[in-house]
Amino acid sequence: MSTNDQDFAALELAAQLAAEYRRYIAAAETVPVAGYGEIHARFDGPVPDHGTDAPSLIAELDSGARDGLRGIVAPRFYAWVNGSSHIAGVAADWLTSAWGQNGAGIPMSPAAAAVEAVAARWLLELLDLPPESSVGLVSGATIANFVGLAAARGELLSRQGWDVESDGLYGAPNLRVLIGADAHNTVFSGLRYLGLGEKRVTTIATDSLGRMLPGDLERALKASSDPAIVIGQSGQINTGVSDPFAEIVPMVHATGGWVHVDGAFGLWARASEKHRHLLDGIELADSMATDGHKWLQTPYDCGFAIVRHEAAHRRAMDMQASYLTRDNDQFRHPGAYVPELSRRARGFAAWAMMRRLGRAGIAKMVDDDIRIAQAMAADMAAIPGVEVVGQPELNQFIVRFGADQGDQAGDRLTQATVERIQQDAVAFMGTSLWRGRLVMRVSVCSIATTDKDGQITVEAVRSAWEAVQAG
Repeated sequence: MSTNDQDFAALELAAQLAAEYRRYIAAAETVPVAGYGEIHARFDGPVPDHGTDAPSLIAELDSGARDGLRGIVAPRFYAWVNGSSHIAGVAADWLTSAWGQNGAGIPMSPAAAAVEAVAARWLLELLDLPPESSVGLVSGATIANFVGLAAARGELLSRQGWDVESDGLYGAPNLRVLIGADAHNTVFSGLRYLGLGEKRVTTIATDSLGRMLPGDLERALKASSDPAIVIGQSGQINTGVSDPFAEIVPMVHATGGWVHVDGAFGLWARASEKHRHLLDGIELADSMATDGHKWLQTPYDCGFAIVRHEAAHRRAMDMQASYLTRDNDQFRHPGAYVPELSRRARGFAAWAMMRRLGRAGIAKMVDDDIRIAQAMAADMAAIPGVEVVGQPELNQFIVRFGADQGDQAGDRLTQATVERIQQDAVAFMGTSLWRGRLVMRVSVCSIATTDKDGQITVEAVRSAWEAVQAG
């Protein structure tokens, strides 16, 4: 077999092994059998002096790694907010890898640029966001938040006569950052990257489930005349709630501020006629971040930075070089909206999933996951000794075990129950902290999860809790 034939055989073997794994993992949740140390030892060693034939290395990779894979794409995986990497999106992503396109500009790949432009427009239509908005396809919500905040920083300083992209922050006018007390840590990363400081923020009080309190925000806005970047969220990571955008966005705009929304998963509720009212007013925000690899079910490495003010977006992100020619300024150039030059052609998988599911399919998936989460929460709350902290609005909820036995005992019993659930391997949940207390966090974010999976999960929780109580 020639070298070229070997490499093509490796492609075919990879497809076979991938299909085998996806059929297997669809049956039930599993936990990794091998830990980090064991997996590391299998792959470690001196740099090889000679290469290995391609089919052998693919077989070696699969056999060495498979029992250390977390079942993220399984139907009863709820530990983090993960989509299922839908097989249609995976197939499109395989083609993307095989095509080997750099998605930074039209001359580099007209197809990648054109398909990304369509995917960006479809996204705005699906989520009913202002059509004049610009969209950058990035690796995920962390970088999408960074992009939105970069646009905010540049625009608010530009209004004061300062060009931060050229002159930096030394001597720049003051900016304030106001953020809800229960914000996700990814927005703090963006503030750090941009030189705004993750600690130099004004924290806005929130209600019992994490929604920003408009009255507290109003007082903070009035405390200074410095322009403010206000960071809201759609989909609090523990409780799933969203900030009251219809109240806070006009309030911020009245002071000349900018509203950025971390909507990593919650923004997708805009696709649902039944649940979009929970996000009323979000369309007025200046920038937003969301993930494709959550509720759109794309493979990982897919996020969207959405900015209502294209000029601010491009000013913050656009890169120019003599060799980066542009065929036609009337067309959208993908590299103008992201911080990367060498970048994966992310539009293919994003387009594929929107084409595969369509408007109705995405809405149904969101509605189904929310219905399943709400049913699971209600059923768990009916188990003696189990407390659900707020019935879910979206797909997230948190649970305490033995909360009636005091804080320390509740923490211990919650940890023990989650560990037992993971050991039983019927479903997989993880822990989080809420108001200083340990909770089990449940995220229903997969198109693969069914009502039956929800029922099986509740019984797995009941069984684990009973076993922990029995000692």
